[in-house]
Amino acid sequence: MNNFNLSDESIIEHYETELSGNLNGQFVLGDPLEAANREYLFQQQLKRVFDVLFSLTVLVAFSWVYVIIAILIRADSKGKVIFKQKRTGKDDQAFWCYKFRTMVVNDHAHTNHAQKNDARITGIGRFLRKSSLDELPQFFNVLNGTMSVVGPRPHMLKHTEEYRQTIDNFMVRHSIKPGITGWAQVKGFRGNTTGNEMMENRVKHDIWYLENWSNKLDLKIIILTARQVFKGHENAF
Repeated sequence: MNNFNLSDESIIEHYETELSGNLNGQFVLGDPLEAANREYLFQQQLKRVFDVLFSLTVLVAFSWVYVIIAILIRADSKGKVIFKQKRTGKDDQAFWCYKFRTMVVNDHAHTNHAQKNDARITGIGRFLRKSSLDELPQFFNVLNGTMSVVGPRPHMLKHTEEYRQTIDNFMVRHSIKPGITGWAQVKGFRGNTTGNEMMENRVKHDIWYLENWSNKLDLKIIILTARQVFKGHENAF
């Protein structure tokens, strides 16, 4: 395998160049690369503004949903309402990722993915996972800057260490902030990964997103995600 780590600046520069080159070729007079970089930085600023405004809108508009879910979780099983877990973020930096707790308190929550018919999942937890409502607290992650609304999904630290050793270019996906939803997820590569082939396809889609990113693409992914939430997904369990 041709593995690398994020200290290889030439690789990161390559993908930054790829991203810059996909800004529709709208260069101004002067150095084309400098103009592309300015445009890219401006688009990234717009993305951050959108992230904050969208997250605030969700948190305010659905505040009553948060309260109801919290009451149902406390009534269903013992434990905290919010489950937090260390995951890998931008530039290989660990951060606390928040979710509504969907399992009974157990010793393997930070190492083992949920499986189909997993006995650890609570009654309300099964509904929350199927509807993706368990991810709602991650809008607080977006507000504090550790996540974006759209981006590659973050993994447990244990799984990052495993996959970086076995999946080509796995760490490229960590050159941007992780997201609540992403291109790989709306294309069907979400939830538990059964073997390297599933993860390789997820990484390919994440890298495609990196190379073709635009705010318009983010909006498309959000719309596709909303459709999935209403329809449900076979890998959401």
